[in-house]
Formats: sequence, structure tokens, C-alpha cells
Amino acid sequence: MSKCDAAPRHLAQFNIARIKYPLDDPRMADFVGNVARVNALAEQIEGFVWRLQDESGNAMGMQVYDDPLVLLNLTVWENVEALERFVWKTVHSRFYGRRAEWFEHTETPLVLWQISAGHRPQMAEGVERLEHLKAHGPSDHAFGWNDMPQAHHWKAARAGAMQSIEHAAGRA
Repeated sequence: MSKCDAAPRHLAQFNIARIKYPLDDPRMADFVGNVARVNALAEQIEGFVWRLQDESGNAMGMQVYDDPLVLLNLTVWENVEALERFVWKTVHSRFYGRRAEWFEHTETPLVLWQISAGHRPQMAEGVERLEHLKAHGPSDHAFGWNDMPQAHHWKAARAGAMQSIEHAAGRA
């Protein structure tokens, strides 16, 4: 197959997070108060394609896993570089760095997969891909940041986090 025969591909990402407190709890105010800002920023990033949202403009009112405490995020990007720019090179990274304040630890919170350009995955597809990744490990069907050789910002962020952990452990 020649390059011009290949259908354009995009990158879908689905992630979940279980909140520690109700959304109206004052401890969640900084997170909740910035959701619209961060979503608007995502939509302005070159390479952003689409995000799942309800009539509120976000997905915080959608329920997944029959658990009202689990928040979800489902987005589509032209490529991993665009997603990385948003996650690691914008104000989003500051909120991501504070995730332990608001969310419980989740062993596998995120899944990525390739889709045909124009496809808009729904929540059930994200759940299926995440469950597939957890059950079978990374594959072409479902994978994580670790499985993307071109995910340079993620690798740098991960290395920085590991250095911080090692540094903190050395002081203990």
C-alpha cells in the first residue's frame, strides 16, 4: 500500500480518575474551577480534533463504571505530538502535577489507540480499550504512553518524577 492510499489516522485517548471528595467539596474547588479553562485551552492547541462532552460543556456529569466518583476524559488528537504539547507544555501540566490532591491512585488510568480520521469514539469504546489494555497489555488495539516511541515529553516528565522520588527517598 502506498502512502497516499493510507487513510489518515488520529490518536484517541481515554482516561479515568476517581475523585477523593465530592465535586462541590471546597478541596475540589481549584480543580472544578479550572475545568472549563483547561478544556478551552485543549481546543486551541494545534492538532486538537474533538472531545467528548455533555450539555454542560465537559464530561464531569457523565458516569462510567457505574461509579459517580469516577470522572472520564475522552479526546481525539491529530497525533501524539499534539496531545503531548497539551498535556506537558501548557497549564494542564500544573493541574496534572496536583492530581494526588484530588484523585485516588489508579493503576491504569489511561489508554491510547489509533482511529480513522473523522471517527468520534464514544465512552463505551474508551472503556473497552482500557479494559483490553489492563487484561492483555499493550498492543495495536490499546496502548499507553510507554508504548509510543515518539512520546518524548512523557518520557522526560516520567524521568523527572522518578528523580524527585529518588531524591525524596534519599532524604528519608
